[in-house]
Amino acid sequence: MAIKNARTKAHNGELSNSKHLKILLVGTEAAPYVTVGGASAVVANLSRALTTLGHEVSIFIPKFGFIDEEKAGLEMVYEGLHVPTDDESLPYLVCNVKKTKAETGVTYYFLENQEYYEKRANVYSYSDDPTRWALLSRGVLEFLSKGIFVPDIIHCNDWHTGIVPNYLKTAYAKDPILSNVAAVYTIHNLAFQGMFDHRHVAELDYDDGKSPIASFFDPRLNKQNFMKRGILYSDVVNTVSQTYSREILTPEFGEGLDKLLQELKGKIFGIVNGLDYKEFNPATDSLVEHHYSIDTIEKRHLNKAVLQREFGLPIKPEVPVFGFVGRLDNMKGVDLMVKTLKHVFGDYEIQFVQVGGGDGGLAEMLHQLRDEFPYNVGIHPFSNFTLPRLLFAGCDCILYPSRFEPCGIVQIEAMRFGAVPIVRRVGGLADTVTDFDSGTGKGTGFVFNKFDEFALYGQIVRAIEIFRNKPLWKKLQTNGMKADFSWEYSAAEYVKLYGKAVFFKNKADQA
Repeated sequence: MAIKNARTKAHNGELSNSKHLKILLVGTEAAPYVTVGGASAVVANLSRALTTLGHEVSIFIPKFGFIDEEKAGLEMVYEGLHVPTDDESLPYLVCNVKKTKAETGVTYYFLENQEYYEKRANVYSYSDDPTRWALLSRGVLEFLSKGIFVPDIIHCNDWHTGIVPNYLKTAYAKDPILSNVAAVYTIHNLAFQGMFDHRHVAELDYDDGKSPIASFFDPRLNKQNFMKRGILYSDVVNTVSQTYSREILTPEFGEGLDKLLQELKGKIFGIVNGLDYKEFNPATDSLVEHHYSIDTIEKRHLNKAVLQREFGLPIKPEVPVFGFVGRLDNMKGVDLMVKTLKHVFGDYEIQFVQVGGGDGGLAEMLHQLRDEFPYNVGIHPFSNFTLPRLLFAGCDCILYPSRFEPCGIVQIEAMRFGAVPIVRRVGGLADTVTDFDSGTGKGTGFVFNKFDEFALYGQIVRAIEIFRNKPLWKKLQTNGMKADFSWEYSAAEYVKLYGKAVFFKNKADQA
C-alpha cells in the first residue's frame, strides 16, 4: 500500500523537481555524431534542454569508426575498461571511454571498441547486434562504477539499451555507487523489441524477462527481449506521447506486452517529443529558398513553385499540393494513402509529392501511382536530408495516416512551416494535432479516426474545400505555426519524471 500511495503522490506532481540533477542518457545514436533515426535528435535535443534548465547532463553512445576524433575533440577518460561478458572462455572485453563537451554544455562519452564499433561501416543491421548493445549496456555501468561521473538518473532509450536497468538491478545491485542510481526507460517504438520476431516467437525461445541475461556470445542473447527487460527493471517507463502510453495497454497496440504493461501501468507515463524551433524556422532556415514568417506567410507560394519545379509538376498555385515525408513503413499507412489518392485524383485536381525510403513494396506502389498520374505525382523514394524542408515550406498539406504512431515529429515540423497536417487520431498525432473547426477558427489540422479509405478521403476533401477559402486557410496555417511543442516544455516534464523515478526507487528500496 505504501508504494501505491507513493505512486499516487508522484502522479499528482507532489514531488519536487527543483533539485539539481546529474543525468546520463544512454543510446545507440545522438546528434550530431551519430544520426540514423529520429531518436538521435530526441536524445541530443532533450539533453540540451535539460542543461538549459540547470541540470548536469551527459550522453553515452558507442564510438563508431566514422566519428572524426580530431574534429570532435575527443579526449581519453578511461583506458583499458574491462567489461564483463559472463563467458568463461572470454570473461571480459577491453574498451576505452573518451569524451568531448558540446557547445550546448552537454558532455558526450564514447565507448570505444575496435571489433564491435570501430570496424563497422553502419550503426545497425549486424547479426551480432545484441552482443554490440549488451557491450554498450554493460560498458556504461562498468564505467560509471569507477566513479568518474556518477549520475542520479540513467535514462535508457529503446530496446537497444533495455538491459541496462536489468544489469543495474542484478549484477550491480550491491555496487556502492550504482546501487543509488535510478533508471528511466523510454519506449520510442514498442514494435521493435530485439533482434527477433516477437509476434511469432516459439515457446522454447520465449523470454520471461526474469532469467539471467545470457553471456555476450551465447546464441540465447539474440532471442532475449531487451524491451521487456527494460520495462520490468526500470523505476519508471515512458513513451514519447501521452496517447501512446495508454494505447500500448491494449492488445491492438501492445505488441504482445499489453498484459505486462497493464500490470505495471502505475509506473508508465507519456511525454511528447519536442521540436527545436531555432533549427526549424522558415524565417532563417538555409534549406528554404524563400524565407517567410507567420507575418509574411503569403510568401510561401514562392516555395510552392520551387517544390513543383523540383518534382517536375505543373506550376499551378491554385492547385493544392499534398505531401508525405518519412520512411516507407507499414506503420505509416503509406498503402492507405496511395489507395485513397487514386480516388481523389479521379474527382479533384491536386498534386502529391513524397520523400523518404524504406519498404520496397511500398516504393513500388508509389512508382505505380506516379506512372498512372504523371502530371499530378512526384516521388523521391529515398532518404534525403534537404528535400523534407522543401516539402514543409512548399506543400499545402502533409499526410500522416498512420496505423500507429508513438509520437511522430513530421506533423509538428509541418505546422512550424505552415503546412497543414492530415493525420489519424493515434499516438502522438492525437496529442499534437487538433481538428480544425471552420466555425470557430480553432484547430491546427484535419483528424480522422478509422484506418480506412473513406475516412482519409473525407479529410482530404475537407482540406481541398477549405483551401479555396483563402482567409480561412490562412487562419488554419497560422494556428499551426503558433503551436508550441518546444523541447523546453518536454524537458520540464522529464524532470518531473526523473523525480518520480527517484521516489519510486527509494520506496522500493525501503519495502
